[in-house]
Amino acid sequence: MSETHALFVPIQLGRHTLPHRIAMAPLTRSRAGQPGNVPTSMNVEYYRQRASAALIVTEATQISQQGQGYAWTPGIHTAEQIRGWRAVSDAVHAEGGKIFLQLWHVGRISHPVFQPEGSLPVAPSAIPVPGKTFIADENGNGIWVDIPIPQALTLGGIAAIVDDFRAAARNAMAAGMDGVEIHAGNGYLLDQFINSNSNRRDDRYGGSFENRARLLLEVVDAVSTEVGHANVGVRLTPMGRFMGMGDETPEETFGYIAQHLNDRSLAYLHLVEPAIVGTEKDEQYDPRWDSIIKLMRERFEGVLMLAGGYTLDSAKRAIENGRADVIAFGRPFIANPDLPQRLREGFALNEPDPSTFFGGSEAGYIDYPALALESR
Repeated sequence: MSETHALFVPIQLGRHTLPHRIAMAPLTRSRAGQPGNVPTSMNVEYYRQRASAALIVTEATQISQQGQGYAWTPGIHTAEQIRGWRAVSDAVHAEGGKIFLQLWHVGRISHPVFQPEGSLPVAPSAIPVPGKTFIADENGNGIWVDIPIPQALTLGGIAAIVDDFRAAARNAMAAGMDGVEIHAGNGYLLDQFINSNSNRRDDRYGGSFENRARLLLEVVDAVSTEVGHANVGVRLTPMGRFMGMGDETPEETFGYIAQHLNDRSLAYLHLVEPAIVGTEKDEQYDPRWDSIIKLMRERFEGVLMLAGGYTLDSAKRAIENGRADVIAFGRPFIANPDLPQRLREGFALNEPDPSTFFGGSEAGYIDYPALALESR
């Protein structure tokens, strides 16, 4: 039997049978067509090339204009964007692939240049943000700039965002997607509500971990009512520190979330492992992570997807020892459109070029060679 057999056992995910366990993680590439943040033929080719993934989770896609935080990222809130994404899903399906659209609201990780009428970005609380965001300057070049102190959302504003998630999920299915992934990690809006570091509210969306999880669960319920529970995944980053994240009671907070997501019979739960490479710990590793992932694994009985610098060997171990059911690969998929074949057959991997990760042309995007081309 192949040394990589654990990664190549089929698995049921929602209403789909995946042929293996190698998913493509969501990867922001900042190449949406302008004006309008619309997927183009170049984006179609990018995803088509990678259709051999067991499941593609698309780059994060804003649910509204308010939800954008970086230059040249795609949306799913206009008719043009829906048509653009329909071309992507059609191309992936023609190659036999499956694709979920990741739904995104960045919250405070934004800038007035993206906001309706140049307003301040929105957040759970009006507190400083330790980070920068990526905008286009007057010459159309990408630059990193400071993030202003955001405005705290009103209850009406929160309700409107729930409706925006619902509409975006409906739009994704109209665009031919097989499902949607709700982005509730990496320091963006839903994660900002979950973590006590960024949520200082004193209403029903702040304070206790139950209150801080409320918005996520409301979004999950709204999206699931719209498109069906079996077509919904959720991405979380427990113990993540990006953009000032941090929680005083992570075990209680994320254990509670895992239990309530389990009760909703979703397609999968997607966790990003912090400060680690595969299953090897680095010097910033928090020892609570293993106990948290074990707790969430116990409370969420569905398909668990993990991402975080996995290699062939560490992914195989994670599947074999029950740590995960599916492994999502990020950067390896950038440089290796045929990654599952390379891992199955033991071929060397192309190295990605970080200078082409964000923005640009076809270079570093759709020009990485597949095995068939390399052998010519």
